[in-house]
Amino acid sequence: MESLDRNPTVDSEFANEFAEIESTHDQRAKAQLYSELLSKIIDKPSSSLARDLTLFFGAIFGSEISVIATRPLLDRFISSLKPLPATIRIQVGLPAITVLQTRATSVEEQDALLRETLADAYEEVEEYSDAARVLQGIHLDSSQRHISDEEKIRMWIRIIRLYLEDDDAGGAEMFLNKIKNLPTKTEDPALQLHFQLSQARILDARRRFLEASQEYLAVSLANGVDEEDRLQALSAAIRCVVLAPAGPQRSRALSRLYKDDRSSSLEEYSILEKIFRDQLLTEDEVTNFSSGLVPHQLAQTADGLTVLDKAVIEHNLLAASRLYENIRVDDLGLILGLKASGEMTAGEKAEAYAARMLEQGRLKGSIDQIEGVISFDSEIYGDGRTGRSLRYWDAGVQHLAQDVENVAAAIMDEFPEFSTTQMVH
Repeated sequence: MESLDRNPTVDSEFANEFAEIESTHDQRAKAQLYSELLSKIIDKPSSSLARDLTLFFGAIFGSEISVIATRPLLDRFISSLKPLPATIRIQVGLPAITVLQTRATSVEEQDALLRETLADAYEEVEEYSDAARVLQGIHLDSSQRHISDEEKIRMWIRIIRLYLEDDDAGGAEMFLNKIKNLPTKTEDPALQLHFQLSQARILDARRRFLEASQEYLAVSLANGVDEEDRLQALSAAIRCVVLAPAGPQRSRALSRLYKDDRSSSLEEYSILEKIFRDQLLTEDEVTNFSSGLVPHQLAQTADGLTVLDKAVIEHNLLAASRLYENIRVDDLGLILGLKASGEMTAGEKAEAYAARMLEQGRLKGSIDQIEGVISFDSEIYGDGRTGRSLRYWDAGVQHLAQDVENVAAAIMDEFPEFSTTQMVH
């Protein structure tokens, strides 16, 4: 980082102006001359613009100008920076905030404005974490100026969003917890929505996919959200539920998403339907679905598999349990598309997956290790053919009820007087 030069050198095109102003002893005149010089620097851009602005900033703090006179100069300086290219704002703003740190108590408002301007520049060049760190330096708990909780939340939401752009869930979660720990909660619907969306994205990044799906679904149902944004949130909810570990909890979440009339219009609907109907997923279907995932959803885990790989294996294992009462582990390994590696055969891998799901209560049945056979007990708790039929029936009733409600609403809109006379009191 280039340090601020408090003594303008002859390298600057405006060296004479700097020297003339510095020799002026009248405080008011000096402030006015600096203001005029700033206009000259901005109006005559050159390859040395960043250096001239840096020299200017150093000069006003190197001069014996009072804080009262310095503040409006800083305001003008920051306003002049905003329309400049992002690279220049970064070259000038970064050393400038370093100088302001030593005077933060007297120019806190200007320090905050400069940091926001610098953060905007970093965001434009997609340096999101740098933008977040610059904003973190703003003093929100200040005795010099009153900052409401809603203003704090707005700033923290922005920092969260920036960290998430770089997939830094840890940095984002730290500021989400700051919002949670505030004694008062915001009543602003927009901020509440941004908080909920931030929470969903952090859970998603943390691979807590089932919880993330629930939060995304809530966002998709919230008031005041554009239809396109609602559908994007619903798509995210479906992607997360597909990635969630197979089991009863995911089955309930799948059912709710499958019953949502909007789901059928989305690209993810085909895989949602097959999972809901306990059908085996093909390699092509999985590949097509994976093309819509973001990097952290495709990252490999310690065993070399992705989260999607594991989710598909577990789903297909559950689907197989609906098709077979019992099956040899070697045959199950073939169905799951597993391959031998190291000292484990495909069948042994299939047995390990089944054993883990049985232990966690996500699969019903037993394993005969001597015979190498897995027996499924899917009828327990209505998870087998009967349970599946009941879920299909339940979904059909839900769709029918929704259709009746839509027809009733259309009649009320078209014939309000008739509808009023037919209402049951």
